[in-house]
Amino acid sequence: MCGIVGLFLKDKSLEPQLGAMLSDMLVIMTDRGPDSAGIAIYGAPSEGRAKLTVQSADPKHDFAGLDALLKPVDSSVTVELKSTHAVIETDAAKAAAVRELLAQDRVGIRVMGSGDSVEIYKEVGLPKDVVSRFGIRAMGGTHGIGHTRMATESAVTTLGAHPFSTGADQCLVHNGSLSNHNNLRRELVREGMTFETQNDSEVAAAYLTAEMAKGKDLGQALTSALDDLDGFFTFVVGTKSGFGVVRDPIACKPAVMAETDQYIAFGSEYRALVNLPGIENARVWEPEPATVYFWDHEKAA
Repeated sequence: MCGIVGLFLKDKSLEPQLGAMLSDMLVIMTDRGPDSAGIAIYGAPSEGRAKLTVQSADPKHDFAGLDALLKPVDSSVTVELKSTHAVIETDAAKAAAVRELLAQDRVGIRVMGSGDSVEIYKEVGLPKDVVSRFGIRAMGGTHGIGHTRMATESAVTTLGAHPFSTGADQCLVHNGSLSNHNNLRRELVREGMTFETQNDSEVAAAYLTAEMAKGKDLGQALTSALDDLDGFFTFVVGTKSGFGVVRDPIACKPAVMAETDQYIAFGSEYRALVNLPGIENARVWEPEPATVYFWDHEKAA
């Protein structure tokens, strides 16, 4: 049992409140998973710039002198420290070199997410502590997803927390359990994907990344997942401009959605949505089994 939330904003006037709204939604879901929690926030990208959100179990050591280490690779690099995480912003053309240097020189650092717009924060602990630790309530953005975990098949660790990100500006949160993840993992490794954990949810994220690398959009990749993934699952997925939801054909994991002129919202339970503005006038429904729901800012523009 885990708790999932997601929020896709249509109304730009709400963007400064995204972090606060998403945080409240996630904290309400605490009793569905007190082991660890995480949030992905999609902000407005800066032209020609890229972000790496990184994490360390020993930030005092691993983040010391990080700015100076990276300056020779990119003189424009900036490093913002946030507890056990740091957000590295760099010239997009230098992002791969920055990542390579981190892997060589700071082996204790792990990349939580990367891309033009996404920042991902996750740690062991309660949602209220995670959102406070990283200042999530003060963050703005266009859309975001969150997860509070009750571990059932793998250890309680930071890397095992959701969201899982396996591609640029892509991430996934999952409630459920996949039965064919080991076979899928082997196939994806042969295709060149790499994995940080043994978690089945990371396999689902990597599967979607691989499908989108073939030219599919998020909606099409989620449709393919219905044929290729076995087990019980509710996925909420974010991309640079998109937001998608899908449940398996049996749909035993709880889910509810709401839509107004201002937003589209997802929660594992309706109580996650009750404090959203205008919720009393929202169209509220339970997402159908084996049905893909998909929105994209770029396609709506």
